[in-house]
Amino acid sequence: MPIDRSRQHHRDRVAETLREEISSMMAGELADPRIGSAYVTEVVMAPGGKSARIFIALASGDHDDSATTIDGLVAARGYIRYELRERMGVRHVPELTFHLDKSAGVKDRIGDLLARSEKSAKSVARRALKSTPSAEASNFESSELTITTAPAKSPAAASKTGSVSPIKEAQ
Repeated sequence: MPIDRSRQHHRDRVAETLREEISSMMAGELADPRIGSAYVTEVVMAPGGKSARIFIALASGDHDDSATTIDGLVAARGYIRYELRERMGVRHVPELTFHLDKSAGVKDRIGDLLARSEKSAKSVARRALKSTPSAEASNFESSELTITTAPAKSPAAASKTGSVSPIKEAQ
C-alpha cells in the first residue's frame, strides 16, 4: 500500500504551527496564574487531524506545579482553540489534550544509569589490571625459561622449515 506523504507532511506542518502558536499564547496571552513557566515540547496529531496531544514541560522542573499547570491549560482550552481558529484561518481546529512531558526525567535517568555502568566498567577494568601484572609476570618468567632452555636450531634447519628461530635472535 503506498504511503501518502502529502498528508503526513500536512499533519507535520499543522502540528508545528500549533506548537508555535500555543507557545506564544502561553508566553504572554494566557493570564491564568496556574500556568507557570511552561513550554510546549511536542504536538502529536491524530492521523485524521481531529485531535492533538500537546506535551508540556515545566521550566522549573517542579512536579508539584505540573498538575496545576495542566488544569490551567485545560480550563483555557476553549480560548486557545478559538485563538488558533482565528490565527490559522482554518475551519476546524483539532481537539486539544494537554499532557506532561516526562522525557526530561527519563533522559536524566538514562544518563545516570549510563554513568553508573561506565563507572562500574572502569572499576572492573582497574581490578583486572591490578591482578593481571603479577600473573603476566609469572607467565613471562616461565616463558623466558622455556625460551632459554630450548635447544637452538642450526641455521640450516631453520632455512629448511622457512622460519627464523627467536632463540637465535636472543643469543
